[in-house]
Amino acid sequence: MYFGVNIIKTFLMPRIPSALLVVLLLIDISAGAQQAARPFPQHVQYHKGTIKPDHITQQRLDGLTLDFFRQWQKRYVKPACKPGEYYIWFERKGNKQCVSEGQGYGMIITALMAGADPNARHIYDGLFSFYKDHRNNHKYLMAWAQDKNCKSLDPSSATDGDMDIAYSLLLADKQWGSQGSIHYLEEARKIIAAIMKYEINPKTYSIILSDAVEHDSKDYFDTRTSDFMPDHFKAFEKATGDERWKRTIDDNYRLFRQMEENYSPDAGLVPDFIVDINKRAKPAKPHFLESKYDGYYNYNACRVPWRIATDYLLTGDPRAKAIDDKINRWIRETTKGNPDNISAGYTLEGNDIKGRYFEALSFIGPFAVSAMVDQKNQKWLNAVWDYLVHFKLKDYDYYDNSIKLLDMIVLSGNYWNI
Repeated sequence: MYFGVNIIKTFLMPRIPSALLVVLLLIDISAGAQQAARPFPQHVQYHKGTIKPDHITQQRLDGLTLDFFRQWQKRYVKPACKPGEYYIWFERKGNKQCVSEGQGYGMIITALMAGADPNARHIYDGLFSFYKDHRNNHKYLMAWAQDKNCKSLDPSSATDGDMDIAYSLLLADKQWGSQGSIHYLEEARKIIAAIMKYEINPKTYSIILSDAVEHDSKDYFDTRTSDFMPDHFKAFEKATGDERWKRTIDDNYRLFRQMEENYSPDAGLVPDFIVDINKRAKPAKPHFLESKYDGYYNYNACRVPWRIATDYLLTGDPRAKAIDDKINRWIRETTKGNPDNISAGYTLEGNDIKGRYFEALSFIGPFAVSAMVDQKNQKWLNAVWDYLVHFKLKDYDYYDNSIKLLDMIVLSGNYWNI
């Protein structure tokens, strides 16, 4: 209908040369193609039996999410060294200005919030261009960190960043189509193939920490639990037809259940890192990679309830619900139903990490998304939503604020399936 109306317009302008008419028509069609196919808000109907906060209106859920998005975008989306390129500001002390994890967060957020931001496609393409300029020796994976001069600090990848970037391209294809200057779908398929080749262990189908980990590396059979993103993997299989993604999903769900049964039967938690997956999988020892809490439910594993719950919300996978049901029972009990009692880290037994009695949005937000899987969590979900949204962006850093926003998009019913 849109195309036809503009053809009629051209016949009403006989004095314009025919060549110019063609140009005008192509411009008009191009402008129409820029429109978001799934503009925010989407009000997605998640899997039957799941819930959203119900103590405020849908309009209020959307409004609070949109307001926080605008704050987040203003603070974290930064112009890069090349004109038209953008990166997500890491906001930490030192020379590091961008990490692929943040680039992935930003690209997903931008694609989902299109429609609310008329400049979304331009920004998304600029984020993609920055990623493209910082791919490593494996062609389609992103070097994990860049400095203030937009130079990569290390050519190795970070698996979670690559996965989110790939997923964002699938979103972009559904949002804007792939007929423009960037063929989003083909670019996604290239990254997905590289992830499978360099970041998935072909023996155990566990997720490798980085493409720098090779078959003879000591940590070849180790994994970061927050890299398991089953809804992404299902989308990767759909986009590529590669059935190895199903094997990856099945084996990692099995691994998570084993870890819970053996190390966290009451709380249902997994550690930041799991080691020796090819033997008898177990939590990493202190200082395995990042801190003395590498074997605890810490700043990586805190994302797991959100990543797992999202799979249930979109696909209804019962394995996801089983994991989050146990976590929900425990967190409601240990906090006595008061979100203010959520700590920033736990042992696998479900005890607070000593000294971590402060508010961390990267822990709070995922617990809220986790609560969405069952109606019996409604009162708790409402309370955690209120608690999450009352914190100010200025009081937290890129990591907490980005996870908060991604979780708010899910919580408000605006995270859609491809």
